[in-house]
Amino acid sequence: MPSRDELIAEFDREMITTRRLLERVPAEHGEWKPHPKSFPLGHLAQLVAWMPGWITNAVTQSELQLGGFAGYTVETTEWLLATFDQNVREAKAALAAAQDGDWTAPWALKRGSMTLWSATRGEVVRTNLNHLVHHRGQLTVYLRLKDVPIPSIYGPTADERM
Repeated sequence: MPSRDELIAEFDREMITTRRLLERVPAEHGEWKPHPKSFPLGHLAQLVAWMPGWITNAVTQSELQLGGFAGYTVETTEWLLATFDQNVREAKAALAAAQDGDWTAPWALKRGSMTLWSATRGEVVRTNLNHLVHHRGQLTVYLRLKDVPIPSIYGPTADERM
């Protein structure tokens, strides 16, 4: 696990890039999906906007109980950005407040009394950050297929030379 400061710096870099991608989500195409088995564009964007909140949970709680999920909706780009920004602020505050011993504390994903997955908080934070980057990558493909210019992520794109 990198130090808290290294993790926050990485988090900041990834969130800047993620926000730049969310800014380009065309809400009017929220129901569109590239394949019948794929998630709709609006749902994928909503997931990406929510995911920093998972990091807050991992750092501040000992478990996440699944259940009661009302489902995905298609929201405006402004809503996606406001939700993302709030989740990023809360996650960054949780990361900044974490102490060294917090990273080795156990955390569990549960449904009722059944544990679906457990790991240390540090592992969960890293997994959530990687999971967010994965879905951000999916979002770049969706946007490319809708001919939306893709921002620079780890280097130039066909649309942005940096």
